[in-house]
Amino acid sequence: MRFPTLTEKIKVNELNVFVSVGGTATEQQEAFVRAVEDRLRSEGLIPHTVGRNTFSADAPLKTVTALLDQCSGTVVIALERKYFSTGIERRGGLKETFLADVKLATPWNQIEAAMAYSRGHPLMVIVEHGIYKEGLLEPGYDWYVQSVKPEVASLTTSEFNGVLSSWKQKLSKPQARPAAKNPAELTIGELVGGMKAAQLWSFLAAIAALVAGAFALGATLHGG
Repeated sequence: MRFPTLTEKIKVNELNVFVSVGGTATEQQEAFVRAVEDRLRSEGLIPHTVGRNTFSADAPLKTVTALLDQCSGTVVIALERKYFSTGIERRGGLKETFLADVKLATPWNQIEAAMAYSRGHPLMVIVEHGIYKEGLLEPGYDWYVQSVKPEVASLTTSEFNGVLSSWKQKLSKPQARPAAKNPAELTIGELVGGMKAAQLWSFLAAIAALVAGAFALGATLHGG
């Protein structure tokens, strides 16, 4: 079976959304993720997850970066990846704390959520009940964190429907970036206007040095 490449998968005339979710470990997790994907499609949204339904020959982080740039929003599905019956937080310190029944999600949830937020993506965060909430999976940021049981019924509640509707209204198709012009075709004004402040000062300093050198050379030749 041949999976479509990243370029083949993304269509600019569709409302594409990035889904951050790790590889599923159980049938229950897989059924839940599929249900979320189906729900998104029923809303006219196209879900994309690197390594799940979107693939590239590039390194994972590079693929995630390219995919996020072509999506309008991000859904984070944080499911149990690691489980510890007991543990200690800040071991040996004054704030040492004993932990029990610790469930941790994949760190990629944190990485991809941060990358999405830095791009201004509206975030919809779905966290499995009992997952240790830290970082971007904690409530209190610019998005609402839903704590749910990983089952299909969780996607039919008034809470989920309301959050999905609110999040969807914030989505907008990414603006296409204008193609870069050939430097040889640019006018002087366009070249200067496109420079950053540091580049402009370096350019002006180089011009000043060139003019000063020309005057010095002229004076030397004239004097000779």
